[in-house]
Formats: sequence, structure tokens, C-alpha cells
Amino acid sequence: MTDSMPGPTSHTYFSQRLRLHYVDWGNAGKPPLLLLHGGRDHCRNWDWTAAALRNDWHIIAPDLRGHGDSQWSPDGSYTMAGYIYDLAQLIHQQRLAPVTIIAHSLGGNIALRYAGIYPDTVARLAAIEGLGPPPRILADRGAKPIALRMDDWIGEQRGLAGRMPRRYASIEDAFRRMQEENPHLSAEQARHLTAQGVNQNEDGTYSWKFDNYVRAWPPYDMSSRDIKDLWSRIDSPTLLLYGKESQSGNPAEDGRAALFRHATVVGIDKAGHWLHHDRLDEFLRIIREFLKD
Repeated sequence: MTDSMPGPTSHTYFSQRLRLHYVDWGNAGKPPLLLLHGGRDHCRNWDWTAAALRNDWHIIAPDLRGHGDSQWSPDGSYTMAGYIYDLAQLIHQQRLAPVTIIAHSLGGNIALRYAGIYPDTVARLAAIEGLGPPPRILADRGAKPIALRMDDWIGEQRGLAGRMPRRYASIEDAFRRMQEENPHLSAEQARHLTAQGVNQNEDGTYSWKFDNYVRAWPPYDMSSRDIKDLWSRIDSPTLLLYGKESQSGNPAEDGRAALFRHATVVGIDKAGHWLHHDRLDEFLRIIREFLKD
């Protein structure tokens, strides 16, 4: 991080009795900009983006439930409805509407559905690989009978119940695991994401902050028809970003982008799923252009 200005301040809000965390980068007189991270990630993964945009925006970045410094769900259940409610509560409680949103992966999935439910509250929305798995993968999953999907989920839950959070002997060990996950990351990026993404255990080891239960793929969700209906209701300019080295696919080619009223699709070369890290300068150039009035 090269920004010499003060960093973000931590805050708490409540949703469904959960104590949830977000950081505020200041500049409250500017238009609000929400940054939503993806699964098994945390709000400080946006630090480079926030530092670049903070002069023109009032930036708020929450930790999703079960992630970062937000509380874990007591029953280990993480539903899309719960995530959407948390976002709705943050926007409502902090009076952020109409809000601009940049969201990645799971965060993008949440934000796109929220924007379809409350189109008047979203000014602009950029979703980075936020449409979920490509249609062929969803079709394969949907072809499984509900009994099999439930059985798979129950088995996965039992496995997670007996799975202790992985412990790393040192920050360096966790840092190396971060680099293995995304080889595009620079050493500086990986160290920062690791330092912000772990807690130190009582025995001196380190573990990732997220709840292992967030790994579980739910046995059921909104229907495909309902999701498409929500996407079609989004009334704000929408930017759909994807990394050309990712498995998510090009939404302009597979038909998903056609469901939006005002969607622009941009693919980024030499970038995977975390394209806002892989090609930060190019990502910021595209985002600044999109955020212009």
C-alpha cells in the first residue's frame, strides 16, 4: 500500500442478531460506494481499490457474515437470502441509497440480486465474476434430484463439522498458501491479504478468519427463472467484468448479459477470478470510466 493517508475505521452493525463488521474510508460528503468481497475473503481485499478511489467517494466495505471480522452464523447456515438481508440492512441503516456498488464473486451475486429487488436504491453496479457458475455447470447441478442434492449437502455439512480450521505455524506459511491460491498476486499483495485475513490462535499459530461452513454449496436456491427476473429488473448501468483466464465464462457469449437492461461486458486479458488484483491498473482504468457521470 502506497497511500499515506489514514486507513479505514472499523464499525459494527447488526443483522438477524449477528454482529457484522465494515470499514469506512471517510469522506462522508462524497457519494457512497460499497465494495463487497467474495467468498472466503474479507473487506480489506479492497484496500488498493479504496485507496485509489477514496478522494471522490465515501467508501464502505463490509465483511460478509462468517467472513473477516464479522460474526459467524451460530448454526453454520449461510443462505443467499441472509446475505441479501445483511446488504439491505447496511444500506438502510446507514442511509446509503442511492448507492454505487462494486462487488466480486459471491459479493457480486448478492449485489445483483439486491439491485433487482430494490432497483431504485442502486445508482451503478459493477460485478466482477458475480453471475455465479456458467450455465453448463448450473445445468449439471440442477439435473440432480433434490434427494441427491440434499444428501450431498448433509454429507458436506458433516464433513465440515469435523473439520478444524487449518493452523499455520507462521504468517509466512499462510502467505505461501495465499500465493499458491492465486499466482498472479505480487508478494506485496499476498502479504497484505494474508495479514488482514488471519487471526492468531492462542497457541501462536494462525488460521483464516472465515468460517469453514461458508464452503458448503447450498442444496437449493432461488430458481433460475427468479434470478433472471431479478437481473432483468436492474435499472442502473451495470458493468459485468470477467477474467479471460477464469472458468466463469463470457456472459456476452453465453447469453446471461442479454438479461440485463443496461449491461456492458468487459473481459480482461491475463487475469483470472481475482481480476481486480491480477490487473489492478487496468481494472481501475475501466472502473473510473464506468463511474463517470
